[in-house]
Amino acid sequence: MSTTTITTGAPSRPLRAARAVVRYGYVPAMLLGVNGTAVALTAAGLTGGLGKLWLLALLAVAVAASFAAERLLPYEPGWNRSLDDGGRDTAHTLVNESLVLVSVAAIPVLAAAVPVAGLWPHSWPLWAQVLLAVLAADAGITLVHYASHKIGALWRFHAVHHSVKRFYGLNGLMKHPLHQTVETAAGVTPLLLAGLPVRVASVLALAVAVQLLLQHSNADYRVGPLKRVLALNEGHRFHHLKWAGIGDVNFGLFTLVWDHALRTYSYDPARRFTSDDLGMAAKPHYPVRYLAQLAEPFRASGACSSPAEDHR
Repeated sequence: MSTTTITTGAPSRPLRAARAVVRYGYVPAMLLGVNGTAVALTAAGLTGGLGKLWLLALLAVAVAASFAAERLLPYEPGWNRSLDDGGRDTAHTLVNESLVLVSVAAIPVLAAAVPVAGLWPHSWPLWAQVLLAVLAADAGITLVHYASHKIGALWRFHAVHHSVKRFYGLNGLMKHPLHQTVETAAGVTPLLLAGLPVRVASVLALAVAVQLLLQHSNADYRVGPLKRVLALNEGHRFHHLKWAGIGDVNFGLFTLVWDHALRTYSYDPARRFTSDDLGMAAKPHYPVRYLAQLAEPFRASGACSSPAEDHR
């Protein structure tokens, strides 16, 4: 009697190795590799128009790495399938990243218009200046994010971001441009007043984009105990829970320091997420098209039915 070999579908050794790299090496590669390369190129004097091209190239590498990681080691395989939202999310990404580039280009003009206090530590190594900018921007953006869940006028615009029904890298850049402008202003204005250099702002802009890709990634990566400190996808999934008040946690952009201070930190290692957990329970039929999402905050339907629900 012949013996039939049953294929179990077990991954091959190269695939297992690639998944291990994603699980434990993806975050260091993005945070230290991509951002570190941007710091090194900028420190080497690669600024101006050519420098901006290098930063855009690094952003393209980060986006490509995000999609590759999500397919090699997905947290939820179904989230890798489009819900007819790919074009919309690409539009959000292109518009919002273009606004970021315009903001960086406008820094010399803004710096000339405001009384610069001369507090910026220009003598520090560039990596230390970028780290300072990251921590300062994290405070301003996180606090505006927190306020956006408490103040109805802000929530109208922030709701665009919470309408997602799957969790993947481009979700982080899916924001109403007016809300992104408010968040950016909160994060960058104090830095401008301190004399933020353009080269530091350029690296900061890339670091924000990289962080948003990581924070909303569908890759099942691990960072160990750092998940309680860094604002990455394990914790940020709890922020996108659709029920009123339940998702008002883990607001941080780069870190969870402010969430610990505000007592808004939440994490349950046993919790698993599906599309049924995401979105907005109070607005299950939120517009899904790009232009409709831009218009929704200005419509009567852009708010929830009561102030108590207006933040969710």
